[in-house]
Amino acid sequence: MQQKAPLVSRDMLVPFILLTLCFAAWGTAANMTDPLVKVFSKIFTMTSLQSALVQFCYYGAYFCLAIPAAFINKRFSYKTGVLTGLGCAAIGAFMFYPASQTMTYGFFLTALFILAGGLSILETSANPYVMGMGSQLTATRRLNFAQSFNPVGTSLGVFLAATLILPQLNQASAEERSSMTADQLVSVMSAELDAVMVPYVGFACVLVVIWFAIAMLKTPEKCKATEASKHTDFRATIRRLFNNRHYRFGVVAQFFNVAAQTCVWTFTIQYVMEAQGGDEVSGGKVLQYSMLVFLVSRFIMTWIMGFVRPAALLSAMAGLASILCLYMIIMPNETGVWALIGISACLSLMFPTIYAVALHGLNDDAKFGAAGLVMAILGGAVIPLLQASFIDNYSAAFSYIVPACCFLVVAAYAVFDLKSKYRA
Repeated sequence: MQQKAPLVSRDMLVPFILLTLCFAAWGTAANMTDPLVKVFSKIFTMTSLQSALVQFCYYGAYFCLAIPAAFINKRFSYKTGVLTGLGCAAIGAFMFYPASQTMTYGFFLTALFILAGGLSILETSANPYVMGMGSQLTATRRLNFAQSFNPVGTSLGVFLAATLILPQLNQASAEERSSMTADQLVSVMSAELDAVMVPYVGFACVLVVIWFAIAMLKTPEKCKATEASKHTDFRATIRRLFNNRHYRFGVVAQFFNVAAQTCVWTFTIQYVMEAQGGDEVSGGKVLQYSMLVFLVSRFIMTWIMGFVRPAALLSAMAGLASILCLYMIIMPNETGVWALIGISACLSLMFPTIYAVALHGLNDDAKFGAAGLVMAILGGAVIPLLQASFIDNYSAAFSYIVPACCFLVVAAYAVFDLKSKYRA
């Protein structure tokens, strides 16, 4: 029966294609933002800890807007949630233009928070919307196919940052900038912030086009039917989820997984500059290579899961990622950079695997359980601040002890699942 059921029915093909563009969109935004930590630290002459507020705002917005997104979807529809998310994200991206004109760090953080908040609503709404675009027999395959476009977006985001933002940075050091006249410094900063603004405004224009395309399409009747839900005792559901050790540990593992992923990619440029003595452009190229490895590995890991239990593969990859981080600390050179790129292969399977393993066996509680796993993205806001403080006080190489510890938590959860009655 599963083979006979089409992945996407013909009347839902166009809406499905538009939603897959949304999956790519939030991947593009996330990884176009990662290099901004280094960019802003140079433009505004800040410490790594201060510039890491970029990730705090981005992932903090994901945490704050997850529950409002659920209410929007429940009160109206998944399509309304998607349109609301796209609209907010477009507004936030457009705000990069006035931020570049005022040249104020706080303005950029505000724009980034609104952008990420919109993407949080979009992501929370798009996942169940895609699952409803066809037979329940193919819902999981359909969602996995849509998610495969996310790493395509991440690679595009890094490419945009590496080609449109990083090469435009003035190579003047902090000491050289301090010796400039006020007019000279404003001129340099203005050119650099304009370079930051251009890809975000272009991204906003793309979001607006997608918004109008989705808004003009009529919601398929089958999708409307899947959005109907029975009354749920919210307090009882939360109580059951909190008392479920398997799920609770899964949320913790997702928190540290997102934290590790954000740390690894956010401070790639700093590590490469320290290990190779290069500049931001060379660091951006390494980050781009990492995204390509992440993209290819996503498909490879999916294929391997046909032969190996997901939790066992997760345990192996998390352990390997921790070892690679330790190698980077000990060998901050060319081989350390290759180890850094290799971590992206390990990361490729972690988010969706933890997501699926943690929800296994929850049945009707899975809808609210998924919200908790989305809120676990907060790890990407908090832990990078810790790594940034390590960079300021020690070195970029030593700071990778932070993601190494995060990966150990993920490995521990995988081992816990293998021994648990809930194992997937």
